[in-house]
Amino acid sequence: MTAVKTLLYLGAWVSAWSIITAGENSDSRVENVHWRSLDFKTILTWTCNQPECKYTVLYAQGENVDWMESQDCSLITHHECDLTKELDPIDRNYKADIRLETEPFDYDIDEHPHTFSPEFNPYRESNISAVEFSLGKVNETTVTINITDPVTSFHQREKQLTVRDILKKDLKYKIIYYKAGSTREREVLSDSSTATVSELDAGLSYCFMVAAFIPARSKAHQHGAWSTPLCREKDTHILQELSLGAWTGIVCILITVFIIIIIVIILCSRRHHRRNTTLRTSRSSSPI
Repeated sequence: MTAVKTLLYLGAWVSAWSIITAGENSDSRVENVHWRSLDFKTILTWTCNQPECKYTVLYAQGENVDWMESQDCSLITHHECDLTKELDPIDRNYKADIRLETEPFDYDIDEHPHTFSPEFNPYRESNISAVEFSLGKVNETTVTINITDPVTSFHQREKQLTVRDILKKDLKYKIIYYKAGSTREREVLSDSSTATVSELDAGLSYCFMVAAFIPARSKAHQHGAWSTPLCREKDTHILQELSLGAWTGIVCILITVFIIIIIVIILCSRRHHRRNTTLRTSRSSSPI
């Protein structure tokens, strides 16, 4: 009788544990699915309300129901998946499916909890990073702006592609410039990575900022990040660049030189006067 009770208690405990475990598994879910893309490097991120889960990421193009499994994101434990290489061609709408794996692993897709991502088009939604550029002086009223196109994670024939290689004619650059200390901004749009800004006020300092601009996109994704400002120093004469101490030294030298000149003139005048006096005295004392 005691053995029967023990078996009953053990069966009840196993059943309760199975129910609890099943409840925990059914409550596990993927949330906060987001696309993060910069210069066409695209990563899918998510969170999960349960620790130590495993995930498999699948993706498909547009309305296509032919889901493909990401080779680098099968049975992973971290909460992100780099899909840059899979999303090619990039000017397409893609969607992703994050499959929450349960134990024992059953590869029948219908038996696993799924969370789907919103659609994403890398070509039209990927953010463009801040560019670097340099200034070249043409004359006092004109400068050239030489922009370095940001690089991407894509390669073609052993060459690392830039955002211009991908966007081609859709890529433009917006240039904002203003006088140093002023809040009034002017804008120039360039179709290439070299731009010319003219009609500047001669002798004044100007600051410039540059950002990628893709007018073919929706307004929310047209602008890249703005660069840090780069300023052209105003043209100054060498005398304008002298410090107060330098000016004081120059004034002291000029005063010293002036005093020396006055002293020399006075000494020469006295010597000349004495010579004339001596000559007159010698002439008047000589016999006739």
